[in-house]
Amino acid sequence: MSAQNPAPVKRIGVPDIRARKGGEPLVCLTAYDAPTARLLDPHCDVLLVGDSVGMVVHGLPNTIPVTLDMMILHGQAVMRGASRAMVVVDMPFGSYEASPEQAFMNAARILRETGAQAVKLESGVYIADTIRYLVDRGVPVMAHVGLRPQAALAEGGFKAKGRSEDERARVLNEARAADAAGAFAIVVEGVAEDLAAELTGVVAAPTIGIGASASCDGQILVTPDMLGLFDWTPRFVKRYADLKGLTEDAVKAYADDVRARRFPGPDQVYRITRA
Repeated sequence: MSAQNPAPVKRIGVPDIRARKGGEPLVCLTAYDAPTARLLDPHCDVLLVGDSVGMVVHGLPNTIPVTLDMMILHGQAVMRGASRAMVVVDMPFGSYEASPEQAFMNAARILRETGAQAVKLESGVYIADTIRYLVDRGVPVMAHVGLRPQAALAEGGFKAKGRSEDERARVLNEARAADAAGAFAIVVEGVAEDLAAELTGVVAAPTIGIGASASCDGQILVTPDMLGLFDWTPRFVKRYADLKGLTEDAVKAYADDVRARRFPGPDQVYRITRA
């Protein structure tokens, strides 16, 4: 290959993710648009087009109203921006629970229309048969156990799991069932630290923690949270920037310049070129 035509970047795939079990931690973040995906791509192993898009982009109160069309639209955008990281698209509430056949039709549509590498399902034990059905038909599945945002209405909000023996057993059973069904990775959200560590040790699939434990095989955060775009973030989020403050300062400076007629200035206008 010449310098003008560099070799294409090899995209991370399911075997690459599986091989990271117990090794170098997986770096994962959410992405919902092409420019953000382009910025994150060099640094991340997985970009998740999460149904959190409903809350952080569309201003919805929870993830329940998110539609399949919304997920496909954002998945397409992320795929345009990412060339290296694996792209995983969330299956939204109501798109996979009715039957394995329903799940396959919708998962196939997501993969076909976005070009993404995998889908993610929130994984109660009852979903294990659906995971197996998808995997047997060539659909890579990332599972999601512990705090499941799509169950927030039934569970009375977003609450950490695994603080009681009954909850611990339920989360462990969810993870084991998803693992046995063939999920290539498992997101572990909002669970007690020791439970996340125990869970990571008993499943063959790599675990990806969010509000879980550093013992997980990787970590994921909602990107706008870790960039400090909101007034409030969950306890488990570390803010790596204050983009809210920077944005407010930039917009105020712009507004001040417009009102004072300092913008546009000489460098931002066009002039007629005279012969």
